[in-house]
Amino acid sequence: MSKRVSEPKPDWIRIKLTTGDNYQDIKNMMRSKTLHTVCEEARCPNIYECWANRTATFMILGDICTRACRFCAVNTGMPTELDLEEPGRVAEAAEKMNLRHCVVTSVARDDLKDGGAMIFARTISAIRERLPLCSVEVLIPDFLGNEEALRTVMEAKPDILNHNIETVERLSDRVRAKAKYRRSLELLQRAKSMNPDIPTKSSIMLGVGENWDEILQAMDDLRAVDCDILTIGQYLQPSPQHLHVEKYYTPEQFAELKQEGLKRGFSHVESGPLVRSSYHAHEQVKSAKSRKEGVPASS
Repeated sequence: MSKRVSEPKPDWIRIKLTTGDNYQDIKNMMRSKTLHTVCEEARCPNIYECWANRTATFMILGDICTRACRFCAVNTGMPTELDLEEPGRVAEAAEKMNLRHCVVTSVARDDLKDGGAMIFARTISAIRERLPLCSVEVLIPDFLGNEEALRTVMEAKPDILNHNIETVERLSDRVRAKAKYRRSLELLQRAKSMNPDIPTKSSIMLGVGENWDEILQAMDDLRAVDCDILTIGQYLQPSPQHLHVEKYYTPEQFAELKQEGLKRGFSHVESGPLVRSSYHAHEQVKSAKSRKEGVPASS
């Protein structure tokens, strides 16, 4: 049984509170178009910084997830609707924000035969139609291993295919609901097989009971399926009902893990206490592309 961390959050876990015009503009726009963001639903610590910079991660397929992962603050239950007009509204919002890089994720929709893959594909196409120069990154669930659902998304040709393993193999069943560690790796491998030119990306959160060697093994597992981009961040308990934080990693440890990842061949590693999967996503893509092409990334 995990134990609650009783000490206060360390000094380096600090959230920058910025609620200026850009923040309010994005909040109002999301409400007016009946859209959801993972920034709000998952209580992301970077929401103030990102929204102040006019960036957001759209969450499609509603705001009710069919799974109840023990780390996630998104509402759980049985969804009752499928909004076929949602892709168009996401594209309109992306156009209004004049995005250069758009991130789209979703709740898990195990109630749908394709897990919502078609809505992902339509959202990619709708954004491309309105913003031809905008790159599109999708952060997808595992679709319960449905290969055709993954193919539907891949055939829409996202610029980045992101699927998170979330934690190390030993803890996966305890931390995630229904998702399986090896199935997630298989999804990333299949994505590469379907289109080797589309970079793949995954994320690990630290502080739920893993040890250092297990983190390195998870990196090796991701590289074994040719995953290109890795993000590593600190788990923060969203409510008393969620998993307790068992350890706070220092910025120095995150920096060391970044070097370990780069040594293993990831084209980009974003590693830090407040890093989340889509944090600085546009910069990640540029850095990964530069590294892969052997060109120093601009600062």
